[in-house]
Amino acid sequence: MLQPARTKYRKMMKGRLKGQATRGNELNFGEIGLMATEPGWITSRQIEASRVALTRHVKRGGKLWIRIFPDKPITKKPAETRQGTGKGSVEYYVAVVKPGRIMFELQGVAPELAQEALRLAQFKLPIATRIVTREEESI
Repeated sequence: MLQPARTKYRKMMKGRLKGQATRGNELNFGEIGLMATEPGWITSRQIEASRVALTRHVKRGGKLWIRIFPDKPITKKPAETRQGTGKGSVEYYVAVVKPGRIMFELQGVAPELAQEALRLAQFKLPIATRIVTREEESI
């Protein structure tokens, strides 16, 4: 699973998910991609599950780019712990995704096959997404 090799600070504040994505909001590498249409946190497990679904469907053909990286640590306190003992320990990492962000890009496979592979990847993600192509984007 993806996670940072090292970070400057071990724990991070929660933050807010507002506004549109200003970076990573256009296809730069592949011909077809998966774009987020609502904000959310994508865990490293969900990214991996999507990647596996994609690569299995295209039978490891073509090239896949994962444009998001889980670099935000999410902490959790143990069950039945009283308040006032500080912040919990890091449990997992998430990628913060805003609407308009391209999460996956695919190239080198037939358009119908790519559409179906991205549709399977959509089911593995907790947020609403849409499939975009380079022709749509240039309009």
